[in-house]
Amino acid sequence: MKQLRILVIGGGIGGLTAAIALGARGFAVDVIERDPDWSVYGVGIIQQSNVVRAMAQLGLLDDYLGAGFGFDFVEIYAPSGDRIARVPSPRLVKGCPANVGIARPALHKVLGERAKMAGATVRLGVTAPRLDQDESGVTVSFSDGSEARYDMVVGADGIYSDTRAMLFPDAPRPQFTGQSVWRHNFPRAPDIDGLHAYEGRIGVGLVPLSEAQMYMYVTTPEPGNPRYPRDGLAAAMRGKLAGMPPRIAALSADITDDDGVIYKPLETLMLGGPWHRGRVVLLGDAVHASTPHLGQGAGMAIEDAIVLADELTRAASPDEAFQAYRARRFERCEYIVSASRGVCDSQLGKAPPIDYAAVTRGMFETLARPI
Repeated sequence: MKQLRILVIGGGIGGLTAAIALGARGFAVDVIERDPDWSVYGVGIIQQSNVVRAMAQLGLLDDYLGAGFGFDFVEIYAPSGDRIARVPSPRLVKGCPANVGIARPALHKVLGERAKMAGATVRLGVTAPRLDQDESGVTVSFSDGSEARYDMVVGADGIYSDTRAMLFPDAPRPQFTGQSVWRHNFPRAPDIDGLHAYEGRIGVGLVPLSEAQMYMYVTTPEPGNPRYPRDGLAAAMRGKLAGMPPRIAALSADITDDDGVIYKPLETLMLGGPWHRGRVVLLGDAVHASTPHLGQGAGMAIEDAIVLADELTRAASPDEAFQAYRARRFERCEYIVSASRGVCDSQLGKAPPIDYAAVTRGMFETLARPI
């Protein structure tokens, strides 16, 4: 196709990766982000070997690895605190670690800077409440009163996507799982040089983010989807860790700052129908939002962006590209949403106990396949 003018709605991981991938193919890209401060959670994220491979494809590898902490295994612990498995991760890029723990602000900085270097313009505090399509393009009306014409639009605006709601008003809504996740940063202990995951009704993990920092995630049953006030959030998180193994209990004593705790109810979404309408297409959490139990939500969005850019360079029309993009992505993304929800349901007692080490190995094997 000709060198398209493309609007990306959403300046998060998926949207910025799309801007980078599309810019590298010669497309002109604008990005809008509703948050005027372009802020992100201060805690971390786990990314596996398929993301390391994706970063190599995007030409971001050195910056990406320099901003995070690489490791090659996952250690699984019983609820008692005894180690029961050490699962090696496949390396997909020669000379690079299999997995990376990285602080979200550090990842956001890398992606934001490289999106701009790829030629993208970024506008903050702006939304696109109206998209008027015809056969040749999309006229976008922005919340600041301006208007612009694009060849196509990418909706990368997350699990509560307004773009999805405009395209598919009858699409399923995100579904609360019955579980939530708590996150908190700590100074990194020297022996936390890989993911340490604790099994049980309350799942806990320790993840290295840098030489100096690590973070803890905690998944807890939350019947009724309660909302916790900011005041007292640290005490609430400590309470969830009562009775945990000694190492986790010791760390919990340092959770004292309410503002240092990130709490998020876990919701899922898998859009079974089309991922586009006309010249507007969706990616990332807007079409396939998973729980974080396999650490692949952001990874799937990053892969989406690469595949979408790839198909746009091959196809004769946006519709052809969008259909090919969905065909390449659907089964892989559905697997991640389903397998992650399976771990969640097992922790909640909604499904039989699972072998988390086996699930982790299966995930590594599946995602080692080319995208």
